[in-house]
Amino acid sequence: MVRRHELTDQEWELLAPLIPRAATGRPRVEDRQVVNGMVYKIRTGISWRDLPERCGPWQTVCTRFRRCALDGVFTRALWQIQARADAAGDIDWLLQIDSTIVRVHRHAAATGRKGGPKGDEPDDHALGRSRGGLTTKIHLACDGRGRPLAILLTPGQRHDSVCARPLLERIHVPRPGRPRRRPDQIIADRACSSRGLRAYLRKRGIARTISEKADQQRHRLNRGRRGGRPPGFDREAHRRRNTIERCFNRLKGFHGIATRYDKTATSYEAAVSLASFLLWARSV
Repeated sequence: MVRRHELTDQEWELLAPLIPRAATGRPRVEDRQVVNGMVYKIRTGISWRDLPERCGPWQTVCTRFRRCALDGVFTRALWQIQARADAAGDIDWLLQIDSTIVRVHRHAAATGRKGGPKGDEPDDHALGRSRGGLTTKIHLACDGRGRPLAILLTPGQRHDSVCARPLLERIHVPRPGRPRRRPDQIIADRACSSRGLRAYLRKRGIARTISEKADQQRHRLNRGRRGGRPPGFDREAHRRRNTIERCFNRLKGFHGIATRYDKTATSYEAAVSLASFLLWARSV
């Protein structure tokens, strides 16, 4: 019997081959039991110490989650399930990009005091200040069915137009040969309206539907003929932008995602990747 906030048999079947296993050593707690503890933690947002006994020792669950985060286990799991959907022709390559602000709990604020960041951990640990106080911003690219394709974490005050290109470069759907990284079309709001991004998309041959900022429109009109033609805008396609808002809504159904409790960006990104994997697993 599958209990609340635990993996179904189908979800575990997809994830099990990617969980690293030690060849030697003491008998270990069952992998599925430990991963259920990870899912329970990010779904409820509780402290590691408060995990129910059925998940095994909380120290074991916490340690293995950190190892999986550093090893990129959940990122690879997300790529694998995307590849499976792509092989079945189940990915809608009309992509939508946007971002959402996440409040940082005070337990996650005391970070990086000794020795500085290590490995791929950013200097700022993706912690910043915006109007909401200490925050992290999740930049997301989702397919036309509202499932995450790429994730990027930045401090809360980082502007969307600066992060749009690095976000798109994180798209990685494995295929025989080279992975697919280029969508058919991009839909974004006016926060991503910049000449640099439009030129980048044009160079890669990606169609774009990005609403133009009012000041950019006035500047172009004031220059007359030298201002050039207005950028193309597909109003019908832009109406589908609510899909990514629904994707954020489902992700923030995980309380450990809606509020950041993880001290390091690596651990928090792993939690977002695991939640994204579960969204995919329930749709394929």
